[in-house]
Amino acid sequence: MKGVAQAVLGWGADARCLRQADPALWSVDASWQTQTDAFWASPVGRHLLGFLNERLAAGATIYPPEPLRALALTPLSKVKVVILGQDPYHGPGQAEGLAFSVAPGVRPPPSLRNIFKELERDLHCPAPANGSLVRWAEQGVLLLNACLSVEDGLPASHAGRGWEAFTDACVACCNADPAPKVFVLWGVYAQRTATAIDGRRHAVLMANHPSPLSARRGPTPFLGCGHFSQANRWLEAHGQKPVDW
Repeated sequence: MKGVAQAVLGWGADARCLRQADPALWSVDASWQTQTDAFWASPVGRHLLGFLNERLAAGATIYPPEPLRALALTPLSKVKVVILGQDPYHGPGQAEGLAFSVAPGVRPPPSLRNIFKELERDLHCPAPANGSLVRWAEQGVLLLNACLSVEDGLPASHAGRGWEAFTDACVACCNADPAPKVFVLWGVYAQRTATAIDGRRHAVLMANHPSPLSARRGPTPFLGCGHFSQANRWLEAHGQKPVDW
């Protein structure tokens, strides 16, 4: 989007931070382009960009450097699983633009460690060498946070600023797409989208959030949910290749 005011933030101590709020720099797959162009041209999109640039001009450190990376790695036509998160990790070097994923070399946070723990219990998959979930994204797992940016040390600091309207629209696109999909909703925040998903055509799997505060809590604990094997069985039953988790 041309003509967007650009406020530049120096690299500082962390090279994995947003340096300027300009959607022209945030690549997405062509299949998402119509959706993103419409959003940035809308009043909500313009308001969000204004907010991001104001915060950058005030010296805020914003993560991740590529807020739309999930849409760059996973074309709409290839989406077969949608995993929804809340907002990016707020620690230096952690967020890499994919829900629950951290950059290689960064210690997996507690929620991601629980995801790997459940994966090992469910499918006997050993813990991976790092916490990056890029290989999931490349197989058609859309790792989408509801809010796509956050400030250093301030969780949920960009909630309610407009990202949710955009990501809800992305979920709606996935729901409207004719190919059957599995929507994985962990925690109350993700589960708010359940009513927007057509359960007659898609699978909807719900459990508590994988964070240590809720992973073992009822009524549907995350640890023991078996969502990885359930998703693969459903995909195979609908003629799709399972995910190599």
